[in-house]
Amino acid sequence: MFKFLQHIGDYVQNSVQAIQYIGQGLSVTFDHMNRRPITVQYPYEKLIPSERFRGRIHFEFDKCISCEVCVRVCPINLPVVDWEFDQETKKKKLNHYSIDFGVCIFCGNCVEFCPTNCISFTEEYDLCTYDRHELNLDNVAMGRLPYKVTDDPMVTPLRELVYLPKGSLDPHGIPVDAHRAGLFPVEILEQAGEDSKDVNHESISNV
Repeated sequence: MFKFLQHIGDYVQNSVQAIQYIGQGLSVTFDHMNRRPITVQYPYEKLIPSERFRGRIHFEFDKCISCEVCVRVCPINLPVVDWEFDQETKKKKLNHYSIDFGVCIFCGNCVEFCPTNCISFTEEYDLCTYDRHELNLDNVAMGRLPYKVTDDPMVTPLRELVYLPKGSLDPHGIPVDAHRAGLFPVEILEQAGEDSKDVNHESISNV
């Protein structure tokens, strides 16, 4: 009789623990129901990259002066600059330029320190390929401009979750002119400039 009651007690205890664990799991599920969605139906839907997104590097051949600053500031000495000295113009002549994006860490040093701004980041982030050697792009491949997500008629562009207006939980159906909850870096600089002008105006008026 005592063993029978002990089995019943164990069964009840296990049932209570099972109900407790199920409740904990459902609490996590219900908690995520009020959060912003993070699922994008790629490739039919794509997120619009932010202003300072570090995508594939764009290279302008005509602006490059073969100074090799990008090679010196690169943490892994990645860019390959092939040049020769032109005796007529007494300047370096660029023959070939390439970057292996299978090794690149997208730190942005080459973009930041380029004296002629011939290197810039793009919004292209889809660099997947079946052969890693195809990621070694030359100056011709890097010279092409990427196709913007907002200009592709086959893709539905979606705002990033941090750029949604206040109170919006779904990136679908957001008007183009809808303002996000925070401020863009350009708007912050403009606001700082206006504040400095107001401070200078008040100081002058007090004098």
